[in-house]
Amino acid sequence: MATWNSRGLRGSTLEELINRTIEKYREHGLCLIQKIPTPITPITIDKKSKHITLAYFDQKSTVDYIGAVQGIPVCFDAKECAADTFALSNIHEHQVEFMKEFEEQGGIAFFLLFYSHKDMFFYLRLNKLLEFWSRMKEGGRKSFRFEELESAYQILPGQGILIPFLDYINKDLSDR
Repeated sequence: MATWNSRGLRGSTLEELINRTIEKYREHGLCLIQKIPTPITPITIDKKSKHITLAYFDQKSTVDYIGAVQGIPVCFDAKECAADTFALSNIHEHQVEFMKEFEEQGGIAFFLLFYSHKDMFFYLRLNKLLEFWSRMKEGGRKSFRFEELESAYQILPGQGILIPFLDYINKDLSDR
């Protein structure tokens, strides 16, 4: 298991690790994936620092990242969890719908999960998330437990890559 030598990754640190991983993959010609910025409309800007201090989101965001891996369209969202239970309220209905439609068009959609208290990464396949989502919609748990994740999709460090998720895209494809 990788040790990141921190007091727990924060969202921006998780994003930085993913961005660095994507850049390394791109340097080797393995993928072309971009971070999708969330469109905002600034309301208040600090005149001295020229920083936005108040803004609102223009529209609902879909996923954090989108691109192609060896000709296969991919999209994914990154989430961090500090407990053994992941609340499905952290994922929005419009995201799930977008990801379902993305896969219907021949792409692969997934979530990269970081369990900060365990220092562990997981690749959560969309079809596994949809099991949890359906259970919630049918009146069941509004979360899933760490133990419910597929252990074969725990992302293990390797090949000098921070979060080597391409291996798990390949596994996802072969498991379909």
